[in-house]
Amino acid sequence: MARSMTAFARCSTEFSWGSVTCELRSVNHRFLETGFRLPDSLRPIEMPLREIARKKLSRGKVDCSLQLAFNNTDASLEADLELAKRMIAMAETIGAEMQSPAPISPLEIMRWPGILQEQTVDAEALHQAATETYIATVEQLLEGRKREGDKLAEMIELRLVGIEEQVVIVRDNLPAILSDQRKRLEQKLSDLKEQFDGDRLEQEMVIIANRTDVDEELDRLEAHISEIRRVLTGKDSIGRRLDFLMQELNREANTLGSKSIAGVTTQASVELKVLIEQMREQIQNIE
Repeated sequence: MARSMTAFARCSTEFSWGSVTCELRSVNHRFLETGFRLPDSLRPIEMPLREIARKKLSRGKVDCSLQLAFNNTDASLEADLELAKRMIAMAETIGAEMQSPAPISPLEIMRWPGILQEQTVDAEALHQAATETYIATVEQLLEGRKREGDKLAEMIELRLVGIEEQVVIVRDNLPAILSDQRKRLEQKLSDLKEQFDGDRLEQEMVIIANRTDVDEELDRLEAHISEIRRVLTGKDSIGRRLDFLMQELNREANTLGSKSIAGVTTQASVELKVLIEQMREQIQNIE
């Protein structure tokens, strides 16, 4: 199964105390590389989150952003009254040493560090909520990767059909190419009939046929096409395997061009290289 390495996913989950929002961005990479932007309260679960990504994904550079939003209500704040009393007492003690101390304002007391505190959410519950949201986002990312991978597989299939068409063209023209080559050779030797008999002509034709025989290359091209289609239906990571097969296809196309003795095979070789390069570019996006 072809899965793209390029995708985006975003999930937000609401809880009684607030919400967790997770965003995942994935791009091409030779290996799996994960990066996390987390609030300090979620740092303890970074390694478990990395392990979840490792089990679900095999390649790609994945950036994760997890954000917490707490409900902004009066109930979400509480005051440390004991600390406030101590601070007031200390302020009054200092004020007694002054001639005209300013009155102590309750609003000013609330600004003192440590007086107002956000209600704390149980760390375990917070970590569980973030992990559940992260897992849901990873699943969404996988779905996006698969959708784009299906499109890439369709584009690859179109190129494979184009390669098959070029193979058919070469096979259909091989007899005519060898016949034309024989005629050209006979024409060149027509003035040297006394030195070259029929047997020598046949020997020359055998040598030419061996040098220009591309049946093996055509057979390999067809075998590679079948293997690519088989790999595309696999369940594991297939990007590296497909990249290797592109190298093999390109090798056969180059050999076909080097053995060419006619314009039709030269043109077929060029068309093959164009199709292979188009596939190779798409395969760079496949996991």
